[in-house]
Amino acid sequence: MFWPVDLSCAWRADFADDDLERLHAEAFGHPLRPMAWQARLERHGLGWVCAYDGALLTGFVNVVWDGGVHAFVLDTVVAATHRGRGLGRALMAVAARESRSAGCAWLHVDFAPELGDFYLRSCGFSPSAAGLLALA
Repeated sequence: MFWPVDLSCAWRADFADDDLERLHAEAFGHPLRPMAWQARLERHGLGWVCAYDGALLTGFVNVVWDGGVHAFVLDTVVAATHRGRGLGRALMAVAARESRSAGCAWLHVDFAPELGDFYLRSCGFSPSAAGLLALA
C-alpha cells in the first residue's frame, strides 16, 4: 500500500464546498453544480470523514443516522489519482470508529455489485438482504 507523505483522514474535518463538489462530480460522473455541502451535512448527518493529501481533498465519506443505533454510509469517494492505495479503507475505518463512539450499533451501506469486494472484503461489512424503492 502506498501512502502519500502528507495523507490525513479526519472526522468532521473542514472542507470547502467547491472541493467536495469537484470530488463528488468526478466520482459520480455529474457536472459541477453549486452545492452547500457543509450546511447539508451539518443538518442531516452524524458526521463525515475527509481525507487530505496536503491541502488537497482526496477522499470523503458521509455518515447519516437515525438518531439512535443505526448509521448509514453515503457518498464514499476517493479521487482517481489516489485510488488503490488503501485510502477508502482508511475513510471507512474512521467512519466506523466514530459511529461506534456516537453510540451506534450498526453501520449500513448499500453498494453496486462491482464494489462488493471493497465493502465486504476490505472494510469488513457482512452481506445482508436489503430493498430499494425508486421514488423518481
